[in-house]
Amino acid sequence: MSGGAVKRPRRDHSVVNVWERELGLLPNRNFSNRFSASENLLRRLGLDKKLVEHKGCVNTVSFNADGDILLSGSDDKQVILWDWQTASVKLSFDSGHYNNVFQAQFMPFSDDRSIVTSAADKQVRHSQIHESGQVETSLLGKHQGPVHKLAVEPGSPFSFYTCGEDGVVKHFDLRTRVATNLFTCKEAKFNLVVYLHAIAVDPRNPGLFAVAGMDEYARVYDIRSYRSEGWYNFTQPVDHFCPHHLVGSDHVGITGLAFSDQSELLASYSDEFIYLFTPDMGLGPAVYPSSTKTQERRSTPTPTPPQVYKEHTNRETVKGVNFFGPKCEYVVSGSDCGRVFIWRKKDGEILRAMEADKHVVNCVESHPHMPLLCSSGIETDIKIWTPGGTERPLSPGHAKQDLVSGTRWYHEYIVDDDDDDDSDDESSDESSDDDDVGAEEEENAEADVGITNDEEDDDGEG
Repeated sequence: MSGGAVKRPRRDHSVVNVWERELGLLPNRNFSNRFSASENLLRRLGLDKKLVEHKGCVNTVSFNADGDILLSGSDDKQVILWDWQTASVKLSFDSGHYNNVFQAQFMPFSDDRSIVTSAADKQVRHSQIHESGQVETSLLGKHQGPVHKLAVEPGSPFSFYTCGEDGVVKHFDLRTRVATNLFTCKEAKFNLVVYLHAIAVDPRNPGLFAVAGMDEYARVYDIRSYRSEGWYNFTQPVDHFCPHHLVGSDHVGITGLAFSDQSELLASYSDEFIYLFTPDMGLGPAVYPSSTKTQERRSTPTPTPPQVYKEHTNRETVKGVNFFGPKCEYVVSGSDCGRVFIWRKKDGEILRAMEADKHVVNCVESHPHMPLLCSSGIETDIKIWTPGGTERPLSPGHAKQDLVSGTRWYHEYIVDDDDDDDSDDESSDESSDDDDVGAEEEENAEADVGITNDEEDDDGEG
């Protein structure tokens, strides 16, 4: 027989797995993982319900550890706890921010009563839900620019990190209520501050966290080096990640980061694609901006390229990126075209592109235990996607888009010849401070918020 080998079609073994489980040949946990990772199940994802209560764009959505409560924050400055299964509001309260809420997260092991938030008003705040249903909000610290993301230390009910457009990375401890300025992120070429938009902690190694923003690099830091005797050298990352062809580019930035359970790092680039880096793809603790090093880089073997995920568009807003599946088998992201994209992680094949917003999808979050997603964007609702949902899927072929030039969301760097600015940054950002929380006492607020009774609410969610 002439010709190359015929490629065998992919098969889904979900039915076989059901039979094996019934005979006791497959443990329940293994069956659950295989079933949740099934591509057949993924292709059946559809719109199950909409959560309607916010009055502005929904910028952040996240599940609690048990997966029964969904937390959201919005341009309306409200924070809402949802019973997503019934599409009803469990609790809604004023965050205390006076501008758009960008991020809201439950603190671990707090019985879902401790919530931290960050916003466009430069503030980082803490909200404590009391047994009575009252919510006490207080200011923890402030950046000198909008705070797009925060990252909670896995397993810690007290510790989390923030990054802001001022380039500063802070560490917060709820026990002492002190904000520590860890460092100011600067690029190597001109020693300019990098406006930061993303931060993520490695769940397998919580001592490592990555930050990224208005240049081409995702930088990984080791918090243990800050706590050791060599803390003064903490501004030096332990590793840099960037696709080889983007090194030295002045026209890209990173809007979203995510670590997998295998310590892989996802980075979503503006006006470019999404890339997956394994730990061995790092460029090392130092990058070489000068032309004298260019030839040295060219003489070394070309590194293994990261897996790339295409067809979406990331130009208009600060979008996140995430993994999906019990073992992070898939990659998910929103897009400027209003769709939710799902790719197979290992080969970058696009599997789904679901219509999710009339404008832009910014957030896509996966459930901690079940094969379902939630998404949000410019529209004021939150969408829940489950197998068997009613929304008809869009075929990947129809999702391909031509990348056209348009207005970019990022700012251009301006080289400042005044060396005094750099010295001021160094002196103010490498120390521990409490951000004058005492002077902000008037910012503290207590809101009387009761748990919504669905039977008494005429405008309750359906």
